Amino acid sequence: MSKNNVGKNNEVTSETSAVWNNHISVPNTPDGFTLRTTLPTNPIGVEVMLEKWKAGAEEPPHSHPGDDMTVVIEGRMSIQFFTNGPDGLIQDGDRVFLSKGQTGYIKGGRIHDAKYIEECKLVYVHDKAFGFTAHN
Repeated sequence: MSKNNVGKNNEVTSETSAVWNNHISVPNTPDGFTLRTTLPTNPIGVEVMLEKWKAGAEEPPHSHPGDDMTVVIEGRMSIQFFTNGPDGLIQDGDRVFLSKGQTGYIKGGRIHDAKYIEECKLVYVHDKAFGFTAHN
């Protein structure tokens, strides 16, 4: 391993690991979002994505078909849950904040947004095939 890929005491960190290289931009996604992912090979498996978000980036209200888990490797983010009301979306509870080292779980179909307060590195795991449905 080259000297540039190690942290203090020769430890690899989220700042120096090659795991966080080779992220790509994805068309029709929020500004400030890049990812690195694997190809699904097991139809009842999970999809894992290594996500990077720039500070200030936001995801509008949306849902996913399966349960998901987000582990915050670096940074700080927030999530607001919503329910459908007669005139549109209604906030469901207080905004939830996640920081480095914390994990958040969201049930499949639950409407939520996400705001990236600081630049974030996330490990995102989705049950079965990933999907995204926008909600207004």
